[in-house]
Amino acid sequence: MRLRTAAAAVTAGAFALLLTVSGTANAATGDFSYKYVGLDGQPQSAALHDPDSGECVTLAEVADPGASEPAFAPHNNTDEFAMVFTGPDCTGDSWTLKPHGRPASDRLKLRSVVFFR
Repeated sequence: MRLRTAAAAVTAGAFALLLTVSGTANAATGDFSYKYVGLDGQPQSAALHDPDSGECVTLAEVADPGASEPAFAPHNNTDEFAMVFTGPDCTGDSWTLKPHGRPASDRLKLRSVVFFR
């Protein structure tokens, strides 16, 4: 009997591990858009389509605080919350945007974002 119990426990543990691992590769569904000042000094628009959940995304166009102004006016049109940060690598002050929310003001500055449920 102990062998059956041990085999059942191993099977249940493997199944739980499979569910945990498969759940970590989720992505938010939808677009997260923002504006930034381009090299020509004109406002540009960019978007992240179906971004990964739980991973910090530093916005490439504004990654270097010494070489660019931060992005602004983010619009979270994904199905997850988006926490935006004033610094790269999800550092600095933060603000949370609701899923499928309205566009934020031009005054909201950001350099990175992470998505979560």
